[in-house]
Amino acid sequence: MRFDIALLPGDGVGPEVTAEAVKVLEAVGKRFHHQFSFNQGDIGGIAIDHHGVALTGDTLNMCQRCDAVLLGAVGGPKWDDPRAKVRPEDGLLALRKGLRLFANLRPVKVLPMLIDSTTIKPDVIKGVDLVVVRELTGGLYFGKPKRQWQTARGRKAVDTLAYSEKEIERILRVGFELARSRRKRLASVDKANVLESSRLWRQIAIELSIHYPDVELQHLLVDACAMRLIQRPSEFDVIVTENMFGDILTDEASMLAGSMGMLPSASLAGIPKAGEKTFGMYEPIHGSAPRRAGQNIANPIAMITSVAMMLRYSFALAEEAEAIEGAVSDVLEEGYRTYDIMEEGKKQIGTREMGDLIAGRMG
Repeated sequence: MRFDIALLPGDGVGPEVTAEAVKVLEAVGKRFHHQFSFNQGDIGGIAIDHHGVALTGDTLNMCQRCDAVLLGAVGGPKWDDPRAKVRPEDGLLALRKGLRLFANLRPVKVLPMLIDSTTIKPDVIKGVDLVVVRELTGGLYFGKPKRQWQTARGRKAVDTLAYSEKEIERILRVGFELARSRRKRLASVDKANVLESSRLWRQIAIELSIHYPDVELQHLLVDACAMRLIQRPSEFDVIVTENMFGDILTDEASMLAGSMGMLPSASLAGIPKAGEKTFGMYEPIHGSAPRRAGQNIANPIAMITSVAMMLRYSFALAEEAEAIEGAVSDVLEEGYRTYDIMEEGKKQIGTREMGDLIAGRMG
């Protein structure tokens, strides 16, 4: 089978980890007799440098023509001036909007061989295997009015938290469908004690739960969820929440696995169902880490497991996705580590070496 992939390496360590993901994809192609075609474009800071904008129309059109998008990272101190009219993150927001991506999936699974790599007690994180589903198109990040102005008494600013029934229902369906395919437990996270948008969220979750009688629905306030993620994270299966809450909770949850360099993500334009293809963009949750760029030390595993998510959700290639995940586990089991997950007695290797080892196990 042939698949066209839009490749957006981006900034910082993005090109380095993207190169290792391509290496693993090529190994998958050889083993399972698939052909992957790559179409490369600029995004973020490098796009600003080359084109004056964080995402060109040509690059967006190229992504729309492909079967899926693989993105490295955007941003860096070079483009961090808060007064700048164009910022690298603008490209990411424009891409999400242009590709109609509304559901961000971030799986957090603590691998047994890495249970001592975090700052959290092993007995707390043992058995953690959860997915956070974050809504991407609504909430404070996109609501209007959004502005800052000067008054006689000083500066003021406003952001608007707005959600429609349609936006809430479709992201909740993603949560229900994922829970149905996993351990059938869904935690819907809101702030219904103070926010009208959260009260609407909870009402729709209750109404929708009638169509998923096999899924156990639990409602949690976002502050209670944040505490439980640290206290009893293994109790979670699927968490679904709005944009800003999801942004914060997913970064908190990432620390359960020891390093952001371990965790992939998928941003989808449809509701994922087993055996069906859903267009999506795939990227590691870590940033561009400009201080690590060009040193061959960045952990490429989050990018490589993002490829596994792409195979599973956008190409309906579950066996191939499991092969990648198995190869990652095998290499880690053999004691190989990048600097961010290094432990005493293990073998520290670089970005390219980790990619080589994982691709090699695919054979």
